[in-house]
Amino acid sequence: MQENNTPLLETAQEILTEVRKAVVGKDTVLLWVLAAILARGHILLEDIPGVGKTTMAVAFSRALGLQYNRVQFTPDVLPSDVTGYSVLNQQTGEMVYRPGAVLCNLFLADELNRATSRTQSALLEAMEEGQVTVDGISHKLPSPFAVIATQNPAGAAGTQLLPDSQIDRFSVRLSLGYPEPEDEITMLLQRQGSDPMAQVQAVTTKETLAQMQDTVAATHVSNEVARYVVQLLDATRRSELLLRGGSPRATLAVIAMAKAVACLRGRDYVVPKDVQEVFYVTVGHRLRISPQAESQGMECEQVVAAILKAVRAPKLA
Repeated sequence: MQENNTPLLETAQEILTEVRKAVVGKDTVLLWVLAAILARGHILLEDIPGVGKTTMAVAFSRALGLQYNRVQFTPDVLPSDVTGYSVLNQQTGEMVYRPGAVLCNLFLADELNRATSRTQSALLEAMEEGQVTVDGISHKLPSPFAVIATQNPAGAAGTQLLPDSQIDRFSVRLSLGYPEPEDEITMLLQRQGSDPMAQVQAVTTKETLAQMQDTVAATHVSNEVARYVVQLLDATRRSELLLRGGSPRATLAVIAMAKAVACLRGRDYVVPKDVQEVFYVTVGHRLRISPQAESQGMECEQVVAAILKAVRAPKLA
């Protein structure tokens, strides 16, 4: 096992440097997004409109050299707009597949919770299996592939809650939030006479990104760390403060994100601190807090913090 992974670290730093040209003052969120992409995961951004969610997604697509498509979801967007459809070729008499917007490397599902349930569910197969099925025929998505979906807070005009089955397919849920005053001033000054997005350049290719993802996937996880992750997830399932704990898919997501963070910290092996660092952003959106916890004024993040404190982390040799 090694303490550094120079090529991956250098490329990751170059990617973040490019994205920061368009997104100011959100370094932690940018790190989580990059980690999720390296972990072959999908990202859910839950925030109010206008804080830069779309800007961040476009900046990542440019810095990573990825083919990027965006759909602004509204109630009249159809499933076929996402997955594609078949049309009759009148010359040959055969049905020809017309690819939908999701057939790209980085798909931005903007305001996903404004779409109908049928359209939302059109993403499920793509996110889980890397393919779409149209008229009984499966079509593989390009590789690498990631979804960045945005949703407005629950209760915003024209929105509905995403189904739990779809929420569970996102590796992380993040929030950009309002910028700090100094960062907002910087943002204003950057936009005088130029568009910062035009300065974002590709520093890698699809092939290089796939190699980085392979490196992350090969990161070592010891038996002790694997047992620690399972104990943490089991604690969420047993807690009286939670109506529902994390699924087995959440267990896999925690390990994948911990591997990515370990690589971004210069290691080819996972330590308990990596697990602790990624645990809430990876698991929090999958949990349901109990009335008992609500009556005590507790929020989900506090419950997760208590679980992390209660479950003893292993000491690695």
